[in-house]
Amino acid sequence: MNVLIIEDEKPAARRLSRMLDALGVQVNEMLHSVEESIAWFQENEHPDLIFLDIQLSDGLSFEIFEHVQISSAIIFTTAYDEYALKAFKLNSIDYLLKPIDEDELEAAVNKYKNQYTKQPDVQLNFDDIKKLLVNPIDRKFKKRYTIKVGQHLKIISSDDIECFYSENKATYLHTNSNRNYLLDGALEQVLTELDPENFFRVNRTFIVQINAIKDIIAYTNSRLKIILNTYNEAEIIVSRERVKDFKNWIA
Repeated sequence: MNVLIIEDEKPAARRLSRMLDALGVQVNEMLHSVEESIAWFQENEHPDLIFLDIQLSDGLSFEIFEHVQISSAIIFTTAYDEYALKAFKLNSIDYLLKPIDEDELEAAVNKYKNQYTKQPDVQLNFDDIKKLLVNPIDRKFKKRYTIKVGQHLKIISSDDIECFYSENKATYLHTNSNRNYLLDGALEQVLTELDPENFFRVNRTFIVQINAIKDIIAYTNSRLKIILNTYNEAEIIVSRERVKDFKNWIA
């Protein structure tokens, strides 16, 4: 299998390469920008599989394919889960949310081996995915959640939610009245329902609401610690891979 990684953060690219190596998958090349990738594709045989970051240092990686036509399989590695999960799933082998989980990576590689090799002529619609990424204006986001409390149903406005979090394979929301409520579905599903202007996934466990942030503190290994208005049951740390996007989100 001929594998290429396109990722602008070199530590993240090296980490992904090590994870793939542990699965017996050898990475043949790592590229870090749109410009570099265009030149590489024009001069080299295209790989079997590409691990593709969406936001590169010099633009969206989709710009690469405006200059070169490829038939490689693609697995997205992205922090843009709040925009286009459905598009990723329909138009790629799989998507991996940063920071990449080892089990999810192995499942994505196995999916490629088991499915794509049998259907190598899948055409990816980059234009549709790009529109979802850069123009989410027309999307309708969830304004309220209905929670079952005993025999009663409680309506909670999205504006009253400080954060969503996962714990012991369950998903919860925490309100600004300092209450926790159990939700149906996974954290990934919740992300598809929320307005990315107001909510951000800071790590694999937490989604925070911008108006609920009380303080932001520098933390070890170039990470950030988030203090919310009422939630204090666990530390909320912005993972290193998401610090850049988080700073752009709060700007």
